Amino acid sequence: MESPPSPSAVHYLPIATTVLSAIFAGILWRHRLRKGFGTHLSWWTAGLLTYGLGTGLEGAITLWGNSVLLNKAWYMAGALLGGYPLAQGTVYLLLPRRVAHRLTAATLPLLLGLFVLVLLSPVRLDALEPHRPGGGILAWSWLRAFTPLVNGYAALFLIGGAIWSARRYARDPATRGLAWGNASIAFGALLPGIGGGLAKAGVVEALYVGEFVGLLFIWLGYTLCVRSR
Repeated sequence: MESPPSPSAVHYLPIATTVLSAIFAGILWRHRLRKGFGTHLSWWTAGLLTYGLGTGLEGAITLWGNSVLLNKAWYMAGALLGGYPLAQGTVYLLLPRRVAHRLTAATLPLLLGLFVLVLLSPVRLDALEPHRPGGGILAWSWLRAFTPLVNGYAALFLIGGAIWSARRYARDPATRGLAWGNASIAFGALLPGIGGGLAKAGVVEALYVGEFVGLLFIWLGYTLCVRSR
């Protein structure tokens, strides 16, 4: 019997992504405290923490090997939760508060219900890879059909909202910095989605690269927006 392949250098990339996520979350939270208000900043801070949780679980799987518990935790934090809190931050920034509250009330219970189903799902141990997480271990394979639904919602508001803002700010030369910042955020948010699509095809390493590079572009976009304001 052949021994399982050892993790390569790219499998350690999520560790760096986790560290950057924690630092970025701290910067956002300090911004939130300085302003004294900003529900969108609270959601964005939570989003970066969950982003880092997902990549942290990827790093743990690389360092200590995979298990059913770690793989399911990764599926909930990374594949399902993904960009949802970041998207909710954009919802609270761009939409009336009453509408944002209603969207939260409609989507958050669905997400929590999916978490419970993932925990209850039987597993296919033959699909458990030693150093790479994946949704293939879920014996209730129909659960994976909800992932594009949740991620589509996140993309609609996180990527779509950033693109809409970039186009709006690009019309005025005085706000071009905000336009470039939002364009960078949109591009950065797109990269983990592309990596996630490749991960479903078995190339989990593409997800690791997309998460790291995407976070850098989101951070760059945030910095440009703050400086421009």
